[in-house]
Amino acid sequence: MTLQQSAWLALALAPACSAVAQPSADELALRSLAATCAACHGTDGRPAPGSAIVGLGGRDRDDLLARLIGFRDGSRPGTVMPQLAKGYTPAQLSQLAGWFAAQAR
Repeated sequence: MTLQQSAWLALALAPACSAVAQPSADELALRSLAATCAACHGTDGRPAPGSAIVGLGGRDRDDLLARLIGFRDGSRPGTVMPQLAKGYTPAQLSQLAGWFAAQAR
């Protein structure tokens, strides 16, 4: 295939490639918010095998939210999480709980 043929093929396929559903701005914002947890809890809430850190992916949404709220309001003890949870709004904690609950374990 010549360079010119390759270019035409790429142009012909471009509409098909762009037809793939793109995440909405809200989905991207939520994914970015959840990424702030990845350093400790792993990508998509799955920490490295053998890690002492709790996995968040696939856990019950209401349980996750209750734990996050507990960290935020000080009723749940922790090392780093109480301070981190204070940096999120209640709405963000709810979004995070829902996002992690929807991930695979």
